Amino acid sequence: MIVVAIIGILAAVALPAYQDYTARAKVSEVVLAASTCRTAISEASQTGFAATPTAADSFGCGEGGSSTSPLSQYVEKISTAVDGTITVTARQISQLGTNVNVDFVPFTVPTVPANGTTGKAVAADFNRASLNVIKAWQCKSGATTGIEAKYLPASCR
Repeated sequence: MIVVAIIGILAAVALPAYQDYTARAKVSEVVLAASTCRTAISEASQTGFAATPTAADSFGCGEGGSSTSPLSQYVEKISTAVDGTITVTARQISQLGTNVNVDFVPFTVPTVPANGTTGKAVAADFNRASLNVIKAWQCKSGATTGIEAKYLPASCR
């Protein structure tokens, strides 16, 4: 009888921990999906465009996807803003609920400042006439419906 009770207690503790672990593994795919865009945007900041980007998703790094045509099993879509910010939207990870976005923000300073705004890249940084190289990336929960920190990799917290 005591053995059954001990197994029950262990199961009650282990199951939620396992569910969090599996959700974190799935979220790591979401984070990895942004790597192609991070590379493309970093290269754009080094070589520059003929003109300043004026439209979202103009970096040519595989942006796209939708709820009816997702990019992968756990990635619904990837979008980029004119300032180089990447937003990845997760899908089919039940533990996340409606909090499904993670952002990657480029900075033109070597380390991301505590205030999170100084040195943030702007669209003009990608113009050949005024190149400003991307030196750091900040991974964070999306501004709206962001993934909870406990599910993000340590580099994103």
